[in-house]
Amino acid sequence: MKKGLIVSCQAEEGSPFNSPQFIAAFAKAAELGGAVGVRVRDPENVRAVADVTDLPIIGLTKGLFDSGGVLVTPTIDDVLRLVDSGADIIAFDATIRRRPGGMSGLEFLRAVRAAIHSPVLADISNVHEGLAAAEEGADFIATTLSGYVEAPVRSKYEPDFSLIKEIASRTKTPVIAEGRIWSPEQAKTAVDCGAFAVCIGSAITRPVDIVRRFVDSLSDLEQTAEI
Repeated sequence: MKKGLIVSCQAEEGSPFNSPQFIAAFAKAAELGGAVGVRVRDPENVRAVADVTDLPIIGLTKGLFDSGGVLVTPTIDDVLRLVDSGADIIAFDATIRRRPGGMSGLEFLRAVRAAIHSPVLADISNVHEGLAAAEEGADFIATTLSGYVEAPVRSKYEPDFSLIKEIASRTKTPVIAEGRIWSPEQAKTAVDCGAFAVCIGSAITRPVDIVRRFVDSLSDLEQTAEI
């Protein structure tokens, strides 16, 4: 997967594409376009994707922290179901936040390593979490949660290049650049910063978000003209 593109094939609640057949179609389209892997939420979608492509599948589920924030792959049962469904790599939240029940991200990483033999991908939000996950034996580190745990990011369209660069320079564990990558130029910059590979979701597989971005841009022009 080195220097390749991973496509996150997910659909938000309420999207007309939120069903296994469409998620599988996104994954097949990603393969035809030259992607080296896909990131897929929920066992039923993993199964559907595994039926149409041989690309490596990064599997995850989603739940909630007690605070209401999104929790990537909440339980070991989720991990086992994803493996049984055909996921090749398991992604989960490895941040410092405490899961329902009190387990930290690193404690959960240890539990996952003890439960399965599949490679694991630690979703982190900062340098400390990334290096700690690497030290605990994560096979991949992903910058997925940058801006979701600490101070919010300044722009939802700017990747956290500094986070990618610092983690990549301080560990040999492959770093997957993920989060707010909207253009080929940004993807290339991420690799130049040391990313092993790049994972892109909204810019490719979320038509609602893509349309909204264009609509917002045109609205900005209209407001400027009124001024």
